[in-house]
Order: sequence, then C-alpha cells, then structure tokens
Amino acid sequence: MLIVMGAVLAILVYVPSFWVRRVMVKYSQELGELPGTGGELASHLVQRFQLDGITVEETKPYGDHFDPSAPAVRLGAGNFNGKSLTAVAVAAHEVGHAIQFHRREKIFELRKRYLPIALILSQAGVAIMLAFPVIALVIRSPLVIGVVIGLSLLLQLAGALSYLIILPEEWDASFNKALPILIEGDYIKSAQIPAIRNILRAAALTYFAGALANVLNVGRWFMILRR
Repeated sequence: MLIVMGAVLAILVYVPSFWVRRVMVKYSQELGELPGTGGELASHLVQRFQLDGITVEETKPYGDHFDPSAPAVRLGAGNFNGKSLTAVAVAAHEVGHAIQFHRREKIFELRKRYLPIALILSQAGVAIMLAFPVIALVIRSPLVIGVVIGLSLLLQLAGALSYLIILPEEWDASFNKALPILIEGDYIKSAQIPAIRNILRAAALTYFAGALANVLNVGRWFMILRR
C-alpha cells in the first residue's frame, strides 16, 4: 500500500514539471514567418512600453527570468536567439514581469517577499541532502537518519508550496500582460493563440513545477544513499 501511495505521489509531483518541459519543447521549432527573435521582441517591448533602465540580456539555457536587481530581462540562448512560439511567449512573459516592476504594481511584491523564502527553503533541503552521507556515517541511529530525511523533504515541499503564493504574479505576467500584448499588437496570428496560451501557462508554472520535481529528486537520492 505504501509503495502504491509513494508511486502515486511521485507521479503527481513529477507530472507538472514534465508537462512544462513538453510544452516548451513542442513549440520551440523555428518559424521563419516570425519577424524577429525572442530577444528582439523583448527589446522592442521594453522600448515600446518605455521601461527605462531595463536591459535585455542572454543568459544560460533555460535560465529565463526577470532580475529586478539589475534590472534586466534575461532569456536563455534558445529563446534569446530563436524564432519560435516558445521564444516569443517566454520573452513576452518576462517583459510582463518587467512591466509589473516598472509600474510598481503591488502584485510584484509577492516575488520580492516570498521568492527568497522559497529559495532558502529549497536550498536548505538540498544542503541537508548533500550532507546526508556524512551525517549517516557519524550518526548511525535509524531514528535520527529518518528525521534528517524527513526534514529535507519537508523543507523542499515547503519551498515548492511557497511558489504557490507567487503564482498570481506569474499568472498576471502571462495572461494580463503578455497575452494581450501579443494579440493586440498583432505579434502572433489568430491560429497561434491556443499554442501561445499553453506556453504562457507553462511559463507561469515553471517555478512551482521545478520545485515539485526537486522534492522527488531529493527522495530518490535518499533512497539511493540508504542502500
């Protein structure tokens, strides 16, 4: 029974991350009909909305984000240089965050207040996981080891749930900013709107889905280390 429950939990934890990756890859094919790359669109939108002081930069693959401390819209190489629906949608989503920041919208405070908490909780869980082999060698008590395992998983899960608090901000960037911009600005065709909606939904769920997947990864590592 426990094995079945564990398998079901693993599926529920992993499915969101799998779905996000699948959507991003599905619509990452190059489309010559698009007038520019994701990076070019982001730069254009920054100028169009007069987001003074905000730059557009290329970053590591899959590292798309808006950095308010720079401030900068950063896109992974595939989206920065790519002419795909994924590149266009992700660029618009990150510019959506830049608009929130520039307008000092209250919803952007969710990121400022809770994202550091989510990161700290997740990183603490990973740190405990990395220290587990040493702890297991020094303290051979099954009870203590069980507590360590449970604490790491709990911290990872708490970090994932913290991302849920930020979700309204992500949703706003996708569907109150990016989607209207792309549709009303005629940056995409009507036939492409359903695909763009899917990508923007995936973009909004990226942090939460990734954090959930980390919970599963921590559990898997602990099972390996306990053998």
